[in-house]
Amino acid sequence: MTSTAGKHLSTIVRVVLGLVFLYAGILKIADPVAFAGNIAAYRILPYFGNYLVAATLPWLEAICGLLLVIGWRARTAALITCILNGVFIVALASTILRGLDIDCGCFQQGGDKTSAWSAMGRDIVLIAMALTLLRKDRQRSP
Repeated sequence: MTSTAGKHLSTIVRVVLGLVFLYAGILKIADPVAFAGNIAAYRILPYFGNYLVAATLPWLEAICGLLLVIGWRARTAALITCILNGVFIVALASTILRGLDIDCGCFQQGGDKTSAWSAMGRDIVLIAMALTLLRKDRQRSP
């Protein structure tokens, strides 16, 4: 692959990853109470923690998404999205191991239920995208 093609592919991956996180964050910002309910269904955090995460996590997702879309501090945003998806995978795995049948709360709040398995698969793809960006940026560094 030529350098130009690789750069274009990297840009596409960066923008797509950014749009996913921007979209997910905005949906959760619009309805933090429903998102707090989704978090509570995981049965991991105390009551107050559910609302704290519901009030802060969507903003982090939206900001990282925006940074990825515009390409400013994209490496940092990609690293944070990678870490977030790792945390999401651990939380989803815990629901599977405990036999909980809940909506992942990833996008639409109170809508159709997304299985933990399909959400984990999506998160693995998102981690791969973020790692691709991190690897590409590292190769360009002197």
